[in-house]
Amino acid sequence: MTYTQKTRRAAVASAGVASVLLLSGWAAPMAGRPAQAPAVQAAASQAEACTAGQPPESPELRPTTPETLEQVYRCILVNSYAGPAMDHRDLLAAAFAAFTQELHRRGMDQADVTTPPMSGDRDRDWQSFIDVYKRVEADGDVQQALAAAVVNGMVASLDDNHARWVRPEPGEDGPHGLGIAVSGARRTNLDPAATEPLFVTEVIENGPAAKSGVRPGDVIVSVDGAPPFLGGTLSEGVINRLSATDGEPVRLRLRDPESGSERTVSVEFGPLDPPPLKASGKLVDGDVAYVGLPGFYRGSADDTLAEVERLRADKELRGLVLDLRGNIGGGGDEVARLLGAFAHGKITSYQCDVHDKCTATRTDDSVPLLGLPLVVLVDRASVSAGDDFSAAVKGLGIAPLVGTRTAGFVAGSAMTYPLNDGSVLAMPSLHHRGPHGELVNTVGVPADHQAPMTPRDLSAGRDPALAKALTLLK
Repeated sequence: MTYTQKTRRAAVASAGVASVLLLSGWAAPMAGRPAQAPAVQAAASQAEACTAGQPPESPELRPTTPETLEQVYRCILVNSYAGPAMDHRDLLAAAFAAFTQELHRRGMDQADVTTPPMSGDRDRDWQSFIDVYKRVEADGDVQQALAAAVVNGMVASLDDNHARWVRPEPGEDGPHGLGIAVSGARRTNLDPAATEPLFVTEVIENGPAAKSGVRPGDVIVSVDGAPPFLGGTLSEGVINRLSATDGEPVRLRLRDPESGSERTVSVEFGPLDPPPLKASGKLVDGDVAYVGLPGFYRGSADDTLAEVERLRADKELRGLVLDLRGNIGGGGDEVARLLGAFAHGKITSYQCDVHDKCTATRTDDSVPLLGLPLVVLVDRASVSAGDDFSAAVKGLGIAPLVGTRTAGFVAGSAMTYPLNDGSVLAMPSLHHRGPHGELVNTVGVPADHQAPMTPRDLSAGRDPALAKALTLLK
């Protein structure tokens, strides 16, 4: 999904969820809820302490200074999942590589910017690095870009899909973009298993794309003349263009999946009014409750169960279809609470440190059992807490999964660390494991019944996964 990166995540934050950062906005925390990580005590350093806490709603942005860089360095070493077992020299090597690459891209490389020798002492080696960093003098925007490269280099070295650095950009009020979601994109990155064709999966009503005639199911032949796939690999540049919040109008070459006819449309960026991030239920096939849950926001478990109760107030139900396709994740406590409606006394997942010391997460047994047969719909855009819930449902034998394998985007629950420049560092101190200790991150949870959505299905208004779920509830 692309537009959801800037819109539904903002809705998660406004719903009051303890936030983590995802690219351009605050969003729901990742699956699981570890104890708050300890603050960094910058003993031999002038850097301010890095303390976990709620990011301010409207942070005052200041330049990212050498002191900020040191905050990030020490925060990662103490608070990240990998930190306690990390060689700080690897972190500095990543920072230095990113710094020099940015210099080269800008035509600013210097003969005296060379890797300093490392002694093995965290404080002395940091000082050696920052001394070289300070040799480059640049104006404000360029200096900020160099500092950002250093931070992003350190964060990227963690190889953790729930670690992010976010420096909120001042800009328009409310979400902006093209107003489409596409296949092959999930959360903040590309789906490594994306296959051709790239197609539109969702169009926001009255958004720029809708006004330009873009429809669900449209196959994207090219974006500004560039094919979405090169050598079978989805282009990151294409997805970045489609998920941007502003810029020049985007020229889309589209193919109708039924007729094969092609057309070209130009879509301008503009304000969006996305659907609310809220559980929504309806009756299908006469006596089956269907509830779509787009995210595990605060209160989502109770909202989901309230929808079921509303639907069965005047109707005896034969089952429940819970649709987690496109679920953007959220709070692990909401996962445990919703699972408590289907099983009691069960371990749903584990949260483990880098030394494999794990703490079990259990069903919330204060929730009454629902007493309805369940089928869960999932796809490659079911991420984080969506992965977590699906792994528990499958691992505990609660219900069949229908659709496709989930995203496998569930490293761990990220804590947020406000920094002295107004930016925020988010990263897990613990990593997620499934109910039997199995790895779900990067792997995902396979569906028991494969029912992928195709462009033709979307164009014709068909839902093969829902159709399969209904047959399972006969």
